[in-house]
Amino acid sequence: MTDAPFQDLMHDNFCWGCGADNPDGLQLKSEWRADDPAVAVASFTASPAHAAGPRHVLNGGIIGVLLDCHGICTAVADAYRRDGREVGSAPELWYATSSLHIEYLRPTPINAVVELEGRVVAVDDRTTTVECVLIAEGKPRARATVGAVRVPDSWRDAG
Repeated sequence: MTDAPFQDLMHDNFCWGCGADNPDGLQLKSEWRADDPAVAVASFTASPAHAAGPRHVLNGGIIGVLLDCHGICTAVADAYRRDGREVGSAPELWYATSSLHIEYLRPTPINAVVELEGRVVAVDDRTTTVECVLIAEGKPRARATVGAVRVPDSWRDAG
């Protein structure tokens, strides 16, 4: 298995938060933690354009996108891993958000590197549940439970 970020292995992913094929997006990159492969990790550095009302705080919507995308990509990577295959190999596996519950714990400084951790906590025939936490300056700033549902290939088709 390659050490490339999950998103770099997903074909034609134009998601604004995590799509490697969207040059205007956040370009989130997730991978399994080397010392604990049950945990997916990512980091993100915000820009001034990602501010909330106060310019020194990261916007809650951006935080939501990061948690959502990290959770979905963790679910995708986990499904491939359970199949014993490389992310992006045929036939492709895709998941979409079926639920997203976020708890904002404290403000996130916009000038801090944001760390994300995600762990699969439940799997059934079509759905995967991932618990994620967003950390900055060593403190949890937000956490989320992401419900990911496996979608058919037709989900990606236009129209």
